[in-house]
Amino acid sequence: MVDPLMNLKRRLLAPSLAFAFAATAAGCGQRAAEEPIVPSTPLRAVDTPPPDYPLEIGCDQVGGKVVLQLTVGPEGKPTRARVLTGSGVPELDAAATKGVQRWRFEAATRNGKPVATDIQVPVTFHAPAERPAHCGQAGAAG
Repeated sequence: MVDPLMNLKRRLLAPSLAFAFAATAAGCGQRAAEEPIVPSTPLRAVDTPPPDYPLEIGCDQVGGKVVLQLTVGPEGKPTRARVLTGSGVPELDAAATKGVQRWRFEAATRNGKPVATDIQVPVTFHAPAERPAHCGQAGAAG
């Protein structure tokens, strides 16, 4: 014999359980579809050799500091270098701009993807410790 009260409870609970199951399953599906949050990472220098001192001004014994605005692309290579503060010596400014093009970085990331980053970099040039041998020589090519 079937208990009418039990039959009523089953009929009332069945739609509620089905809804609860469907809502839970739908929620699980949404969580699986969402991307996990990945922390950002900063730009990291990998290889930044000092730019070469321009030989054409070696006899002048000049030094100076150049500040560049450098854009590092997602592949970790400089894509743009712009002089923010010049040294007052165009050859030093040009050498700094050319030299940083060889630099390599580990790109910054946002949500796990590499992104372009702008940084300011100072480049300081010191006059050679000794005057080059060709300086002051009559008829020397230079």
